[in-house]
Amino acid sequence: MTTEREALANRAPTLTDVAKLAGVSVATASKAINGRGEVKAATRARVLEAAEVLSFAPNALARGLLSGRTGTVGLLTSDLEGRFSIPILMGAEDAFGAGQVSVFLCDARGDAIREMHHVRALLSRRVDGLIVVGSRTDPRSPLTGNIPVPVVYVYAPSANPDDISITVDNVGGGRLAVDHLLSCGRRNIAHITGEASFQAARDRAEGAVAALAAAGLALVGGRPYFGSWDESWGRAAARLVVGQHPEVDAIFCGSDQIARGVLDTLRDLGRDVPGSTSVIGFDNWEAIAAYSRPRLTSIDMNLQRLGAVAGQRLFAAIDGVAMASSEEFPGRVVLRESTVPFG
Repeated sequence: MTTEREALANRAPTLTDVAKLAGVSVATASKAINGRGEVKAATRARVLEAAEVLSFAPNALARGLLSGRTGTVGLLTSDLEGRFSIPILMGAEDAFGAGQVSVFLCDARGDAIREMHHVRALLSRRVDGLIVVGSRTDPRSPLTGNIPVPVVYVYAPSANPDDISITVDNVGGGRLAVDHLLSCGRRNIAHITGEASFQAARDRAEGAVAALAAAGLALVGGRPYFGSWDESWGRAAARLVVGQHPEVDAIFCGSDQIARGVLDTLRDLGRDVPGSTSVIGFDNWEAIAAYSRPRLTSIDMNLQRLGAVAGQRLFAAIDGVAMASSEEFPGRVVLRESTVPFG
């Protein structure tokens, strides 16, 4: 369990961290570290100083793999908003090393024909490998046809168990959320989540139920409240839950968007958060979690880490190293005021 401030201390610094500390873009930080001339001397000095403070060193792995290759990778996504694909892209670029590999980002918009068009276009550019990012965690069909380069699937696993898939442990995330609420002294916990047709919703609910069962408890209402992934469902479901079960003292939400709607309704009903009712979300979507009232505790899926691992596995596959076909990584609790009062 980590706070936002502790998160950086628990992992290796990345180019993104250097850019943030230096107050520049990731592209500028990359140019400065690689000695490219279009960066002002003062800016370069600031970036190099930030890299030294963070003990950041460009990843040498990429340099050793580029010999005889194009130094390009394709990243194919169906995530229109970029909520999942952008953090994964950032993690992959950190793994590739500053300025060492160029990434072509293509949005398939969930259309199989458009996806194959992008694949053909990327292969015509002689990319060294492909990273395929799903918009949901349900297994997806693998790329079809003759794909002469390694492919790594991220967030949504390939339905082919022989493919390399890097995914989030959503069942474990559900357990983490409920275990945190239990550690806050909550016992009457409801679960409001998205559509039951989504694997993520079912997995997170499974983890929540298991954590409660281990504590000799059950969900308020005896079931998860499946609905949609938006704020309006969060508002409606929270009113339903509180109306039918006024004893509820915590709500685990399947997404941060749902959680913001829940917070709105609890505030309208005069419920103090986190005094009488704790709320935890899922995704740690900064645009929502950090600006909710109160700020939202959430399960972070460590998407940048997923991207970094995907980049490393793609490197290994390009280099002919045999890799495990499926890997699942845990999330973490990011504490904010919706579950723990900060003095």
